[in-house]
Amino acid sequence: MLEKTKVLALIGFIAIVGNWVGYDVSPIVALPGIILIVLFTIIGLGLNTLIPKMPAVVWISLIALIATTPIFPGNEWIVEKTGKINFMALATPILAYAGLSLGKDLESFKKLGWRIVVVSLVVYTGTFLFATLFAEIVFKLQGRF
Repeated sequence: MLEKTKVLALIGFIAIVGNWVGYDVSPIVALPGIILIVLFTIIGLGLNTLIPKMPAVVWISLIALIATTPIFPGNEWIVEKTGKINFMALATPILAYAGLSLGKDLESFKKLGWRIVVVSLVVYTGTFLFATLFAEIVFKLQGRF
């Protein structure tokens, strides 16, 4: 768990720099949001070790969701601080790390062959279409569209 925390801290640092350089958000302004995101991730990973039947991303998302709902004390502050973080500044170091880790498993990746490309395209297309459909429904219900 200590190793994962170090990696998360490094990703957080890179995200702060990316947020500063790419989106002109001061590191001092971005720091509380990154700390909260890293904290939610660590709590989710901890829950995943205690109850490993679900993927860690489910636990992390659930913790973040609960922390930002109106029933959670201080949710407005959490939403304000994490709202300062641009998603692309956060995604860049994570995707870079994923790309580097894929490099060490290149032989396994080659064994998957062309099928992985088809599966990936279907998954990405389905994710995009259902996210768009969901957003459309929510906008209609809110009367914004």
